[in-house]
Amino acid sequence: MKKFFAFTVLGIILLSINLFPQAAGLNLTLAIPSGEFKEKIDNLGFGLSGHILFLAPKPKSPFGIGLNLGYVVYGSESRREPLSTTIPDVFVNVDRTNSLMNFHLLFTVGLPKGRIRPYLEGLFGGSYIYTTTSVKSQGSGEEFASSVNFDDWAWSYGGGGGLTILLSGDPNTDQNTIYLDLKGRYLFGSEAEYLKQGSVRVENGKVYYDISRSKTDLITIHAGVLIYFSWTTEE
Repeated sequence: MKKFFAFTVLGIILLSINLFPQAAGLNLTLAIPSGEFKEKIDNLGFGLSGHILFLAPKPKSPFGIGLNLGYVVYGSESRREPLSTTIPDVFVNVDRTNSLMNFHLLFTVGLPKGRIRPYLEGLFGGSYIYTTTSVKSQGSGEEFASSVNFDDWAWSYGGGGGLTILLSGDPNTDQNTIYLDLKGRYLFGSEAEYLKQGSVRVENGKVYYDISRSKTDLITIHAGVLIYFSWTTEE
């Protein structure tokens, strides 16, 4: 139900915007837990994030608005187990992953011209935090069973800043130009319940969850590319 709610929120946002995208970006993401979240989780998270700007900064307007989607793995563990008690001589890999997927409305303001363009960002949305366990064949690595062990939703908002550096194209027209995109963000997350590395225990055929609860603040660092599509600039 919580997963359905998270994707419903994203769908409503997408349907509410009937504009063609003017720019899009894709970034590698490093996530650093902060505040109460850091007290519970002391390891870094790694993942990807992407965004679409339906209104990109133009020569006469430095403002932009769009959507941001991110995925981060903040913990994982694996073990080798027999397939069953009746087939103890066939082994499988059991992988558990702690993940966070966030969705945000994105607001930007920055220099609309030049080869190097600093900018600021504001974000509002939420994060779907979940833990999954999957079973894979040792031979092929193919997954044949999986389950969501625990999930929750946290609202979040925040801001950040960065700069883009021209890699290809004409910065005066921004038609099909490509920029290197470097930025950092701080996201304030509401309280949520979640599992972390080592939170799931299997004893005597039963599963026990050690559930953590805290605010879900994150510092994220991003490096990637931003692509402007063809559109007519204002003079």
